[in-house]
Amino acid sequence: MIELIGFLLATIVGITLGLVGSGGSILTVPILISFFQIAPETAFDYSLFIVGSASLIGTIKAFINKIIDFRIGLSFGITSIISVYLTRIFLVPNLPDVLFRIRGFQLSKENYLLLLFALLMILASVTMIKKNNYLVDRNENWLLANKRLIFLLAGIITGLITGLVGAGGGFIIIPILFLIGRLPMNKAVGTSLMIITMNSLIGFFSNLQLKIAINWYFIFSFASFTIIGILIGTYLSRFIDGQKLKKIFGWFVMLLGLYIIISSLIN
Repeated sequence: MIELIGFLLATIVGITLGLVGSGGSILTVPILISFFQIAPETAFDYSLFIVGSASLIGTIKAFINKIIDFRIGLSFGITSIISVYLTRIFLVPNLPDVLFRIRGFQLSKENYLLLLFALLMILASVTMIKKNNYLVDRNENWLLANKRLIFLLAGIITGLITGLVGAGGGFIIIPILFLIGRLPMNKAVGTSLMIITMNSLIGFFSNLQLKIAINWYFIFSFASFTIIGILIGTYLSRFIDGQKLKKIFGWFVMLLGLYIIISSLIN
């Protein structure tokens, strides 16, 4: 029964991706850990394939509907792909197993990566909840004049995040495409799905070089439900404004992130 609920929630992951262009891994990782008892590091790996596969289907639909800006997507995506690959191959395997020990308490690799993921969830929730971005408004002229530099740096940061904790980075990509790239929201979502697809699948398949054991049957099953969800989400996006849903989703993500932080520290 618990696993059945987990697979149903996988469909919701896809719907979220289809509607708002982000939030896939933010939901996938907690579902994998809580409902399927998968270790955090493995959940990060599986999230890359699951979110990448669902985003690929969303990207194909966005391509058919002509709501992808390939020029901006590639300028952003190529940098992030390189960053993802380098992070997965060189940084992740060399992270310390224990970050520190204090009076019997130790912060293991599993826990500090999970804490990092939870902090990113809270950051993502803030970008979803906030209606106006005063930092962007105050520096609009400079940001627009240095658009290429912004895309370059954002690509590196997004790739680093994807490589470390399996997050597609939509919460970074969408605001930049919308506020700085000046893309309409539907085109920002479509372009974000393309970038997430590239990042996630490159990150996942780099795992094969590290000879990480993969339960293919499970991730294909989970990804299938997520793909069904993204097909539903992209259909619903014709009638529902994803921006209106972002605030509600943002509060939910913030509460979930706080819960993960508290449970990680207690355990």
